[in-house]
Amino acid sequence: MATLAELVSEHTNLDEMVITHLQRLVAGWGVLSDLCFADLLLFVPVMESKESFVVVGQVRPTTSQTLHLDDLVGHVVDTDERQIVARAWALGSVVEDEVRIASRSEQARLVCIPVRWQGELVAIMTRESALTVGRRPGVMERVYVEVFDRLARMISRGEYPFPVDESHVTETPRVGDGVLVLDASARVDYASPNAVNALHRLGLYAGIDGLRLDEAGLEQMAVSLAYQTHLPQVEEAGAGEISVIIRCVPLLDQGAVTGAFVLLRDVSDLRRRDRLLLSKDAAIREVHHRVKNNLQTISSLLRIQARRVAAGEARHALEESERRVRSIALVHEILSRDTTDEVDFNDILPSLVRMAEDMGSSERPVRISYRGEAGRLQASVATPLAVVLNELLQNAAEHARPSGTDDPGGGSGEPVVLHVEVNLHRHDLELRVVVRDDGVGFPPGFAIAQTTTLGLSIVRDLVESQLGGTIAVRSDGGAVVELSIPVAHVSDDLARL
Repeated sequence: MATLAELVSEHTNLDEMVITHLQRLVAGWGVLSDLCFADLLLFVPVMESKESFVVVGQVRPTTSQTLHLDDLVGHVVDTDERQIVARAWALGSVVEDEVRIASRSEQARLVCIPVRWQGELVAIMTRESALTVGRRPGVMERVYVEVFDRLARMISRGEYPFPVDESHVTETPRVGDGVLVLDASARVDYASPNAVNALHRLGLYAGIDGLRLDEAGLEQMAVSLAYQTHLPQVEEAGAGEISVIIRCVPLLDQGAVTGAFVLLRDVSDLRRRDRLLLSKDAAIREVHHRVKNNLQTISSLLRIQARRVAAGEARHALEESERRVRSIALVHEILSRDTTDEVDFNDILPSLVRMAEDMGSSERPVRISYRGEAGRLQASVATPLAVVLNELLQNAAEHARPSGTDDPGGGSGEPVVLHVEVNLHRHDLELRVVVRDDGVGFPPGFAIAQTTTLGLSIVRDLVESQLGGTIAVRSDGGAVVELSIPVAHVSDDLARL
């Protein structure tokens, strides 16, 4: 579905500043919809023709039933369909009337509110609700609608939405959470039942009608700043395990503060959950840290044992095992620093490269380079991939040179450097890894499926079984190994459990 900016750019020639103003309006107009117990639609004239309008925004109330079941965003209507909108646009003032809603075959009350930006009429916002016949609104409903009317007048004057409003967050209170209405001196004119409950949880049990919040015993930093700056302010008040978000929105008339409405939301359960998550994250990091320490201990023991074994196959096997354990420890070391179960694989590569280059010597040097980005990978992908790359790099460092060559410099007196390159390319949900060296390449007729060497057998089994990927090998001026790995393979499987 097209965004507001896309719809406005497609159907009108309004500039970026106006689009930003309209985006600010719809960013927080859920509160407006709740206050007036009605659907809100935002109409913009198509190329200023005044003959047709496009709906660029729609919001439904949480305090009442919606009038429109269909999604109207993107619909273009002519003046015959929405005569009241065209009339409000022509007059540039609030227009109210009863109209028939074709989709519901019933009458509805529409109020058209001009939306201005720096004195210029740029859109029409409609408040659309079903007729209320034979029912007297209660005190709360009358107060809410009065607050909406004051905000509507601010919209028509261009004072709302505010040019700066950083208080819209995921935990922003809604009208149903609790509302206080303050007068010009910041004294409480009205408190909704839910607002009273929130204040009770903060320890304020006395009546607050006619009092300032600080007189009632509640710090009112957000209220004071809102009255001083003429901008919305938000703060979080707490008492022990209780936390309440307070958002104060000043009500203006020609630039003067005539009052404010305050939204209250009890977020104690959310904060308790946040603390539990932080504790869980710390525990997980501690587990990874201990696993890393244990693996490093095992690696050290294997290294010590290898030094006590005479040179030969047994010593070589212990050294290879020690490097494999160390490559797994690298992943857990990165995980112990993060709060997620993901690692940036490029943080692991330098250590893998150093381990493989250490297998070289001054007479038989190895230089390994890498380029590209693997991105963040699940630990269940990063761990086997680290072992795979460790095996491939060490295999190249150990076997890429011709065997039986006493003079690695080929008679020149200078040692020949073996170059190994690792290329990483991530596209959508697939990671492609290519390891290439300039050595002797694979023997004629070599096939990874029939390999009997331990290192390449580990590579094949990890790629095909644990990572769900594919592996291909070939000789092209040296050995080339290509891996294709679906990086979401494991996490998708876990999500299905």
